[in-house]
Amino acid sequence: MSILILGLGNLLMTDDALGSRCVAELEKRFVFPESVTLLDGGTLGLDLLPRLEPVDRLLVIDALQMKAEPGTLFRLHGDEVPRAFANKLSVHQMGLQDLLAVAELQGILPSQLVVLGVQAESIEMGLEMSSPVEAALPRLLDAVAAELLAWGVDVSLAA
Repeated sequence: MSILILGLGNLLMTDDALGSRCVAELEKRFVFPESVTLLDGGTLGLDLLPRLEPVDRLLVIDALQMKAEPGTLFRLHGDEVPRAFANKLSVHQMGLQDLLAVAELQGILPSQLVVLGVQAESIEMGLEMSSPVEAALPRLLDAVAAELLAWGVDVSLAA
């Protein structure tokens, strides 16, 4: 079983940095088996398509627009992750939407898809995430570890 943890984000746009920052923190805090790949996908969109081919399970981490209180944690899976977003879900709507749609058309969409994200407060130019999103980062890291454990992946703390 091959698992890809894909963080999306732009480090120059406040809360939009969430996915990239989360992947960096996961690499620091945990040791993963060879079956798990961590990837900071930045804002690459369709350029990420080849990375999905060998993947059985995909865990996407991103800042979300869910019309909720900033810092609220969300978990979407399977059909809850819209292929054609009626409302803007992710701040990377088009890139993620296109990636999933093309992967589905090519028959390489992973059999299990989960999006973990946090409601953004700001996606303005800036190097610091907002206080609510920064405060949600530890809960997001725990949610990633819990998701992997539910998938039967042994996650251990780094030394």
